[in-house]
Amino acid sequence: MKEDSSTKDINSLIDGFLQYLRIQRNASPHTLRAYRKDLQEFVNYCNVSEPEEIDRIDIRGFVSEKIMSGKAKSTASRKLASVRSFLNYLYEEGYVKSNAAKLVSPPKVPKPLPKFLNVDDAFTLMKSPEGIGHMPVRDRAILELLYASGLRVSEVEGLKVEDINLREGLVKAKGKGMKERIVPIGEKAIEALKSYIVERALYKKKRGLETSKGMLFLSSKGEGLSDRQIRRIVVKHARMIGIQGSIGPHTLRHTFATHLLTGGADLRSIQEMLGHSSLSTTQRYTHLDIGRLLEVYDKAHPLADKEEGNTSEEG
Repeated sequence: MKEDSSTKDINSLIDGFLQYLRIQRNASPHTLRAYRKDLQEFVNYCNVSEPEEIDRIDIRGFVSEKIMSGKAKSTASRKLASVRSFLNYLYEEGYVKSNAAKLVSPPKVPKPLPKFLNVDDAFTLMKSPEGIGHMPVRDRAILELLYASGLRVSEVEGLKVEDINLREGLVKAKGKGMKERIVPIGEKAIEALKSYIVERALYKKKRGLETSKGMLFLSSKGEGLSDRQIRRIVVKHARMIGIQGSIGPHTLRHTFATHLLTGGADLRSIQEMLGHSSLSTTQRYTHLDIGRLLEVYDKAHPLADKEEGNTSEEG
């Protein structure tokens, strides 16, 4: 234990933890905001001022309270993970003798397949933003890019003009942990982005906007769009063409992966484009059962048996 641990109140330790995440783990501003919110809720629930006061009963009660208040089990599980990471940091820094959160099991969370759009709905959605001018042209570019690249909404939010190579049809994205990857995009997305960049320049000049800091997608005030604003754009145009239910940028990410694999793309290639560290995560995104995956494998893999007339019985 550090000798000065008693002089460190819990809020200053949270600040230190967030600084550690930002510097050592390259955590994004969105991630840091989520951690701060979760930990502040936990501290308020426990009503503690020093780390030594936190125990297993507090942590279990916090998780239970979230579920009883109507929060999804996945949300409660995420908040527990935030607390566990924070206490692990305190343990490694010598502020507590053990990580009490390790003794608390997360609630079992069902893992439903993510939703995706069929081809007709996806194409109709791309055409939804009609008209000329900054806003409709921007919205078309956002929708086309999301569908053509499978980028996360946070990655689209962070794009700068310099990250787009329209000549080569490539986008440089910064994913989780600030890991960079290069993602190819198709002709439709390239055309939409070309049109938008022209409109973007005209809009900035007309309005005298100089506050964009190079961000690609701009609001009416000339500032970079937030992830929430991008979500609203997707929902707005989905509703305009009659798509109801839960939909957002992540829906287009799932749609991108599913349509690629259905068209015969290699699962490993899709994994790289999505920026997944685990192939099992990519498989969930594709919405295909193991039978369909084996069919794609048989058609595409060089070791698959492709002799003419060779068939297999179903069973």
